[in-house]
Amino acid sequence: MMFGFRTPPTAALMLLLAAAANSLPSPSDCPVTHTVLFGYKASLDPAVVKASVAQFLSLKEACLSPDTNKPYIISLKGGKDNSPEMSEDGATHGFVVELPSEEARDYYVFKDPAHQKFKADVKDLIDKSIIVDFFDGVY
Repeated sequence: MMFGFRTPPTAALMLLLAAAANSLPSPSDCPVTHTVLFGYKASLDPAVVKASVAQFLSLKEACLSPDTNKPYIISLKGGKDNSPEMSEDGATHGFVVELPSEEARDYYVFKDPAHQKFKADVKDLIDKSIIVDFFDGVY
């Protein structure tokens, strides 16, 4: 039994299935969700943490496309952990950054000057960072 069909599919059906598969967008053309969990050091003054969070959130406007010189982050949100599940494993804050493509994500992560500055500024403020990126619906 081929592809779960009781009878072999016709050539026309096979062409239709192939065309449908080829018309799906490639993951590189899809938005990327970039999730970040930070564990800020417990010894930090809360004002320092608040300023760092504000700096992260300001990246939505500060990160500019090298092609258009305009902001390219689709959305960025974050805040302090408040989960009652008690399974944060040292993470104190979470952030979700939606980027328009894999290419934009790679630029953001490796080259964007505003993001590079933030990474340099935050590195001594955190004990932990966990970063997970995904394409919605790709399992």
